[in-house]
Amino acid sequence: MRPSEPALELDDRAAREDPTPSGNVERAIAAGVYKAGLPVAQLVVRGALSGALLGAATLLALSAWAQGSPRLVGALVFPVGFCLLVLLGLELATGNFALLPASWWVGRVDAPAVLRNWWWVYLGNALGSLGFAVLAVAALTEWWTRDGGPLAEQLRLVATAKTVAYAEAGVRGWATVVTKGVLANCLVTVGSFSAFAARSTVGRILAMWLPIATLFGLGYEHAIVNLFVIPAGMLAGAPVDLVDWWLWNLIPATLGNIAGDMLLTGLALSWVHSAR
Repeated sequence: MRPSEPALELDDRAAREDPTPSGNVERAIAAGVYKAGLPVAQLVVRGALSGALLGAATLLALSAWAQGSPRLVGALVFPVGFCLLVLLGLELATGNFALLPASWWVGRVDAPAVLRNWWWVYLGNALGSLGFAVLAVAALTEWWTRDGGPLAEQLRLVATAKTVAYAEAGVRGWATVVTKGVLANCLVTVGSFSAFAARSTVGRILAMWLPIATLFGLGYEHAIVNLFVIPAGMLAGAPVDLVDWWLWNLIPATLGNIAGDMLLTGLALSWVHSAR
């Protein structure tokens, strides 16, 4: 059953009563409980919308690079996708990799509910990301009748750098993706948890913007972003196949994201700030 009172909504009175980091974590834990109770259809649709929004934000950042802007400019515009999906109450697997373990740690969600949420939201994120990739490249290349210009070339370069370049390094490349995945999601979920500290829309956006811009600017590996950018690069003609994508990015990036979220953010913050 869906909870009757959406815990995802910030309670302004509670925020005023306990604006401390512990209060922020308690609100994040409540959000995890709410997310664990959502029906499957809600998880998939909300996840698909999130995947599409992150894809659009990634394409916007790559557009800046394709025009010759510094990497920092792409990093500064990318967080628009993350902020929108949070403000719209959508679902992102890489955020839930931290929020639900925090709720589990304090005994308010069981392990099967955590895994259920992760599976369906990840599936939704994948569907949205892949769907947006097809439409975006179709629009960019006029349904594959043109090469797509500098932006398509940027997609090809990024997709190759995130797969073939790691494959050439062998085991070190695989380990590098895992490590970058850990670092990426420490920053992603710092943004997720920080959003609960603010009581206004502008405050929430600023709290999320800084860590997300840092993640993108440093070139770390975010599995859901890569669910868009690598397939988009492949559709635009990058020399990347499914084995390259799955073996040298999707699997290690996802494992790194889970480890970074769950251990270094979700469980760490709930242990530090909760009553347990």
